[in-house]
Amino acid sequence: MITPKQRAFLKSLAHNIEPIMNIGKYGVNDETIRQLDLVLEKRELVKIKILNNNLDDDEEIVNFILQKTRAEFVQHIGNKFVIYRRKRKDENRIELPE
Repeated sequence: MITPKQRAFLKSLAHNIEPIMNIGKYGVNDETIRQLDLVLEKRELVKIKILNNNLDDDEEIVNFILQKTRAEFVQHIGNKFVIYRRKRKDENRIELPE
């Protein structure tokens, strides 16, 4: 579990990154989760955009992705949200404040 101070730090890092995945009209499937797992292991901090043609509830999408990827919620603004999961390997990790 990340602390409010760590969440604020991650928000500041996420401000300048572009969404690397779009959730469209077909929603989230097993392949989407598999791709997110790979990206989270490489980058730790991921921004995702939910496209306007998606008819599912944004909150349900976010919660489903968090549950399946075992990631931490960072923020949700408009149609974009940010998640974080610490790398298993020690190299090039984001150093979170205490």
